[in-house]
This record gives sequence, structure tokens and C-alpha cells, in this order.
Amino acid sequence: MPFAAVAPAEVPVRGGGMFPVHRIYCVGRNFADHAKEMGASAPASPAERGRPVFFLKPADAIVIDGVVPYPPGTHDLHHEVELVVALGKDAPPGELDRDDAQALVFGYAVGLDLTRRDLQAEAKAKGLPWDIGKAFDASAPVSEIVPVAAAGALATKTLTLDVNGTRRQHGVLSDLVWNIADILHELSKLYVLRAGDLVFMGTPAGVGPLQVGDHFHARLDGVVDLSGEVAPPLASR
Repeated sequence: MPFAAVAPAEVPVRGGGMFPVHRIYCVGRNFADHAKEMGASAPASPAERGRPVFFLKPADAIVIDGVVPYPPGTHDLHHEVELVVALGKDAPPGELDRDDAQALVFGYAVGLDLTRRDLQAEAKAKGLPWDIGKAFDASAPVSEIVPVAAAGALATKTLTLDVNGTRRQHGVLSDLVWNIADILHELSKLYVLRAGDLVFMGTPAGVGPLQVGDHFHARLDGVVDLSGEVAPPLASR
């Protein structure tokens, strides 16, 4: 070969070992308060939910050391704290039954869906895809993965994000519009789910800007934390 293949992205697992990442799926507008702050309508009842909003990030967008270089092409980098679901088994062929979804889950993490908000807004205004606002290098900082048995039940857990010691985001997982089983069921209609997939489940209200030098601390209450900082752009180092 004329070049060496790039090693797959991996995330540490609590208790030892690494989790090789296959794909990163993300869910948009999965907290009603965030949908409203972004100018979108939120479903009033489960019957009105329709299909979730999905987008993807490249697997190598993962950041595990907490150091996020400020990305190129933007002046408005935003944070979005999220529950991350790690799949440890392949889904069977065809549409996944909601009752079988939990059996695919290996563990949980907390992560940030970093967003070039100005690029996303520009694309939305023109009716264009907004991949460049979401799918870029180092756009998915993530904590270690905590196996399901160690994490316990999540229904009453909270997500929080502090930036420079000030609370920016707070959400209760029971407020998710689509829960984990719902999301895996809906994803299975569109993609073949594999062991190694990560699913970023959506963010609560309070998204906002990050600047070079900012320190962030994300937490999935009682389960796992993620700390990091925004570093200067790579070109300026």
C-alpha cells in the first residue's frame, strides 16, 4: 500500500479495554425545550412525534483527551451536552423491535455535539444540508464508556454542562422526546446498526458559544463526567 491505514477511533471503557467506534449517529431536537430555542416546533404528544431528526459525524471526530482545537471556518462554535449510547451488538436484519433494543446497548457516556452554528444557520437559511456545521474534526468529545450494569437505570438521571464554572445546560433524561428504544428502532429503519456504533441522543436547552481558553465540565449525574478545554486552532500552534 502507498500509505498506512489510519487506526480506528477508540473510546476507553471503565474497568479496562477500549471501544472501537464504527459510526456516530446523532439525534436532533430530542428535548422539547431545545427544539423551541432553535425556532422549531416540539411535538405536543407522542402521536405527533413523527420521525426523529438524524445526522452523522465521522467516527474520527471523537476526542477522548478533552482538548478541542477551535475549528476552522467558524466564529460561532457551540456546545451541546448529550447522553451517548454505545452499542455492543449488531442489530438483527430488518426493523428492530423496541423491546429488543436494550439488548444491543453496551454502555453509556456523556459527550458534546459541537456545532459550527454560523455555518449550520447559513445552510438552513438556504435550505441546504448542514453537514459542515456538525460533521467536522474534533466535534465529538466523549467521556469513558460505563457498562450498562455499572451505570444503572437512567430514567431519572440528569445531564449538565458547566463552562468556566457557570451552569449552561441542564436536562432530565425523562424529558427526552424519543427514548433509547425509540431511537434505535427508528435508526434500524434507515441503517444497519452495528457493534461499535455511538448514538448521541440530543441536547437540552441552553446551548451557547465556546471560545478559546474555555473550560467545560459535562456530567451524566451519578454515572460519568467529562472535562476539557477549547484550545487554539491547530494552524496557530
